[in-house]
Amino acid sequence: MSLNTIAINQQMNRFDGHASVWLFGYGSLIFKADFPFIERRPAFIRGWTRRFWQGSHDHRGTETAPGRVVTLAPLEGAVCHGMAYLVTPEEFAHLDHREKNGYLRLATDMHFEDGTTAEGIVYIATHDNAAYLGPASELDIARQIASARGPSGPNSEYLLRLAQALRELGKPDEHVFELERQLIALGSNGMSAPA
Repeated sequence: MSLNTIAINQQMNRFDGHASVWLFGYGSLIFKADFPFIERRPAFIRGWTRRFWQGSHDHRGTETAPGRVVTLAPLEGAVCHGMAYLVTPEEFAHLDHREKNGYLRLATDMHFEDGTTAEGIVYIATHDNAAYLGPASELDIARQIASARGPSGPNSEYLLRLAQALRELGKPDEHVFELERQLIALGSNGMSAPA
């Protein structure tokens, strides 16, 4: 699959005719809502775990030195916490562009803290997209994040802001927090501390 998924995402018609659609954010969408929304609520989805396995060539890295950003990996019994936004369908033109580097829209059930659920959209970068980097040791991922920078800023900022946003939600994430710990141990220059 191409790096640019805008055209594929525009073909999704599951929510055509809806006045509003829920969007689930589990990465930068938690802390950077650069779009208007009707409502914002903490939420979670089941069966997925957050992982820094997706390359970022357009926001937190470059074509020659991609950063790493989160995607979701299927995992039985897992729960991924994040933020849900109720948006009008017009916002998906902006969101498709923002998430164009390998992410596809997927319909999913979102669960809210009051026990209610709603079907909506989540963007997921699967292993078959051209920007997918896949698993690596947390130290290797932290090293890549420490050295990467793109048009949206340093990759380290993305990781640190995500960790902070999850703390503010009161929802720890072992993978994210371990990467944060490794990144801090590397220091601001990206040089490795002894393993």
